Amino acid sequence: MSLSVEVEIEIPFFDVDPMQVAWHGHYVKYFEVARCALLRKFDYDYPKMEQSGYHFPVVEIYLRYVNPARYGQVVLAKAELLEYENRLKIGYRIIDKASGLRLTKGWSVQVAIDAKTNELQFVSPKVLLEKMRGR
Repeated sequence: MSLSVEVEIEIPFFDVDPMQVAWHGHYVKYFEVARCALLRKFDYDYPKMEQSGYHFPVVEIYLRYVNPARYGQVVLAKAELLEYENRLKIGYRIIDKASGLRLTKGWSVQVAIDAKTNELQFVSPKVLLEKMRGR
């Protein structure tokens, strides 16, 4: 199963340093924009997670910077669902829209936490598994 999305982002002035290069911490934000679009694609964005009784905090994130993003550059932030049975693992690529040059790659891991008890769920909630089986 391959479930992915692609979101266009123009690097804003307030994200860059004096050299007009995007500050390294903002790439996590670009990953988040793509992640939210991916979650909406299978109808389990953060409000739906909360309504179903779960929170999905990010517990691990990895980034590999390959080339810098610069002010005004239009990039594509791509997110792909890699795992969902026991955790949500999402892979990311940020590429330059015009040239296809890879700028950043990485992944994140989120786990289900029962919203009432704050207990870690070692298997993804039934609601998520059902949404994925319906794809």
